[in-house]
Amino acid sequence: MPMKTKINFGIHLGFAINRYPEPEEWARLVAEELGLHEVQFVSDLLQPHFPDDVIDRQVDLVLKALQKYKIKTTHTFTSPRWNYFANPDAGQRDYWLWWFKRYASISQRLGAKSTGCLLGVYSVRDYAERRDYIFNEVIRGWHELAAHARQIGLECVTWEPMSIPREMGETIQETKKIMAALNQNTKPAVPILICLDVDHGDVSSADPDDIDPYAWIKNFGKQIPLIHLKQRTKDLFGHKPFTPQHNENGIIFPERIIKAIEDSGATETTIYLELSFRERQPYENNVIKDLKASVEYWRPFMQERGA
Repeated sequence: MPMKTKINFGIHLGFAINRYPEPEEWARLVAEELGLHEVQFVSDLLQPHFPDDVIDRQVDLVLKALQKYKIKTTHTFTSPRWNYFANPDAGQRDYWLWWFKRYASISQRLGAKSTGCLLGVYSVRDYAERRDYIFNEVIRGWHELAAHARQIGLECVTWEPMSIPREMGETIQETKKIMAALNQNTKPAVPILICLDVDHGDVSSADPDDIDPYAWIKNFGKQIPLIHLKQRTKDLFGHKPFTPQHNENGIIFPERIIKAIEDSGATETTIYLELSFRERQPYENNVIKDLKASVEYWRPFMQERGA
């Protein structure tokens, strides 16, 4: 009898960025109020460009909080949608490589085995006039990051396919081309894998699979060590919680997500609730309630898998 895919369950810390920046506070909330013990740490909670003494002090506080509440952070990720390795300016591309290497090192210190981001974002002008050149710069940057990741002991780096061509990986076929480019000629020093977001994909594509999260998992399951999870309705890109209101019209079902992962042949993946809440009422006052509802919606399915 084939072994089940190992599926871990945790939460992306984007919800905490300016609400619960204190490590002790977000760790207590995750462990005691949500009953979770896996988080995806994000760069807005500890920016790589901070001075060394600030980083050292915060890393120490995070490690103490993780230990106290028995939490692990297997994967880290960045937060904003900057141009990164696709920046039009060579000096800024070099800066982002320094920035990413530093964040990878912070991630390793926190016990993570990977770090990641979106691949890069073309400027409108570059997308029209020198797309190939910038794309090659992006690939070069990711190869250098992969080499640094190996040096510091990370197991892989991950990138997130997006929803428009300028942000890259908007369709299944484009993502396959990108994965081929990342792995041709000069092999990356550690695997460059995919962080899949169930709410991404090009809505203008003629292929319905491009906005079908189950089709994405089927195509890339073995290359997906982590998934960003939220409820999704016909209006995409809402980062909606799994509340009765959204579940009624949602297309993300735990049984189908789990089955798609298993059918893909993946051996292990971590699914992170990636929920965001506007700094407006009533969203602000509902953050904890909606986080709890989302965890409870998924908990029976995760308990069946021992997660």
